[in-house]
Amino acid sequence: MKAKRARFLILSFSLHPFPKITNMKIAIGGDHAGFPLKTELIPVIESLGHEVVDCGTDSTAPVDYPDYSRAVGELVRDGIVERGIIICGSGAGATIAANKIKGVRASLAHDHYSAHQGVEHDDVNVLTMGSRVIGTAIATEVTKAFLAANFSGEERHIRRLEKVLEIEKENLG
Repeated sequence: MKAKRARFLILSFSLHPFPKITNMKIAIGGDHAGFPLKTELIPVIESLGHEVVDCGTDSTAPVDYPDYSRAVGELVRDGIVERGIIICGSGAGATIAANKIKGVRASLAHDHYSAHQGVEHDDVNVLTMGSRVIGTAIATEVTKAFLAANFSGEERHIRRLEKVLEIEKENLG
């Protein structure tokens, strides 16, 4: 039984209609608390072969995180970029704001597993992080995991995503 299931999973991963995404366009933004970490992550993202769209801010002068969640989220929503990354102090506010944009599935991740699993199972398209929660080394690992992951296309994940999209349609129009 396990051998048949394993063959099926291998086959389903190799034939599903969600090909591995490489050389993506990535929007990144953050508030004043996220600015230093954002500047550390941009060269990491570029070194992976992705193009970066920097949505600001450009200093540690106080600004409002919803403005940067909106800037990144709208680029994702409009298909101008494949994915987005938003950094604020805790990551919570940026996540809340980004998830108000139809088509955005933002998730807060401060660990490797959550970063890739969110994409693989939930089709997360925006990663949020808190610069006051994690440092550069972990943020780099989380970013790499997020960008390397792909939606699985498994029936159960598609079914669940369709339910999420139904909730979005009913509540965000």
